[in-house]
Amino acid sequence: EVQLAESGGGLVQPGGSLRLSCVASGFTMSSYSMTWVRQAPGKGLEWVATINTVGGNLLWSDSVAGRFTVSRDNAINTLYLHMNNLRTEDAAVYYCATDRDGVSWAGGIPSRSGNFWGQGTQVTVSS
Repeated sequence: EVQLAESGGGLVQPGGSLRLSCVASGFTMSSYSMTWVRQAPGKGLEWVATINTVGGNLLWSDSVAGRFTVSRDNAINTLYLHMNNLRTEDAAVYYCATDRDGVSWAGGIPSRSGNFWGQGTQVTVSS
């Protein structure tokens, strides 16, 4: 069974840090560029960051530049999102997904029908 399982979300104060993990199973994660996407309450999906298959090429949105970074460990089929200096506007459900067509390199959202998506992990930023 193909699965992407996110974890690491929770409640954090503004200025705090979190590390999200996404563990892949049932497919070879190293064959795909991987992306993080978030959805804040009442808003649409927003692309956050993308990493290529071997981790040598990264890209992130302007809204998280300088605060978030993405990494991966293909040996353990795990993708990470390192989030620092969190703001209230970062509160959202965070999803990891494969990006078969590379749309996220242009800031797009990978299709759900053509990619693997996790169920999401909630990040709450509040004092």
